[in-house]
Amino acid sequence: MRSSRDGRRRGRPVLRSQDTHARAARRPGPVRGLAVDLGSSGTRAWVPGQGLVSGGPVGWEDGTGRPVRRGRIVDAESCAGLLRRLADTALGADREGSAIVLSHPVLAGQEHRTLASELLAALGASRVVVLNSASAAAACAGRLGSGPVLVVDIGAELTEVALLVDGTVVDARQADAGLSDLGPRSPAAELVRNVLDMITSMWREDRHGAVRGALRRGPVLTGGGALRRDVTDRIATCLGVPVSITPDPETAVVRGAALILDSALGPAADGAVSVRPVRLR
Repeated sequence: MRSSRDGRRRGRPVLRSQDTHARAARRPGPVRGLAVDLGSSGTRAWVPGQGLVSGGPVGWEDGTGRPVRRGRIVDAESCAGLLRRLADTALGADREGSAIVLSHPVLAGQEHRTLASELLAALGASRVVVLNSASAAAACAGRLGSGPVLVVDIGAELTEVALLVDGTVVDARQADAGLSDLGPRSPAAELVRNVLDMITSMWREDRHGAVRGALRRGPVLTGGGALRRDVTDRIATCLGVPVSITPDPETAVVRGAALILDSALGPAADGAVSVRPVRLR
């Protein structure tokens, strides 16, 4: 299994969940918007009031291949076409007053985040947010902004562990490996080892006890790997703590993004919503 970055601290900026979320005014009536999780195995999209409108099949809808690999956009044109079709279906031609949230891996680089922002801006919505997936998963689990929490996201081609304290990502690790790197009968031992190595690395560098506090509460597991008992049971056994699995973990990120879209985006300002970058400690 390929795991080129697991256990290594990354010095890239991540996006802080907005501290204005709780104070944002709620838009009267249902939010007219779209939440998107652009993943390596497909895309998932959620429309408030309608639910899941794109369920992330293994193959991409237009048959041109996979424009996202290892959590990074590799084919901007295909991504643009996909997002345009989703926006046309969810928002129609008139995008005035609409909002779009798109999630990205916690340790996605600046180039990926900038490209994602540009693709969203081209859709003509009044507000756009590029949100890290750990914050979205924590929101789905009801753990965003409620003390320290460890989010373990085991996807098709990427595994990430992120530590959030009061809603802010303060540390994260990433492995370029996921479920697609396992054969049909491959044991999950190496995948679990990646997760444990990343948590151990974070524990050793934790100066304030946040990792210990998060482990006492139990890590939140999400992504397709959270559906495999051989993965989740082994993580729980090795850590010696219970784990919390998000309901329907394959769609947890897009549902969390939809919760943030529905509850946090208000009519305070036009244009893109600003989210300040912070550096990992």
